[in-house]
Amino acid sequence: RTGVMGILNVTPDSFSDGGQFNTSVTAAVGRMKLLEAQGADMMDIGGQSTRPNAELVGGDEEMARVLPVIEAARASVTSAISVDTFRSDVAREAV
Repeated sequence: RTGVMGILNVTPDSFSDGGQFNTSVTAAVGRMKLLEAQGADMMDIGGQSTRPNAELVGGDEEMARVLPVIEAARASVTSAISVDTFRSDVAREAV
């Protein structure tokens, strides 16, 4: 079955949303609820910018960005949640 993934970047320099969801967990979860209402089957939360020439942040900073959003989302959205990371420690903490 094909699904639709909603993308939520919680970085200050997000190319897709201008960084509007990196300072407020409430705003981030609100965006996820909107994406669900628009038909998203799953959510992908990223805390490391992948735009060209983006500064690499450490694992602790990435976790500080994504983990509070994931925790709040678990109580607020019904879709599956994934974390967009290349770090095993961030992925481990996200589950």
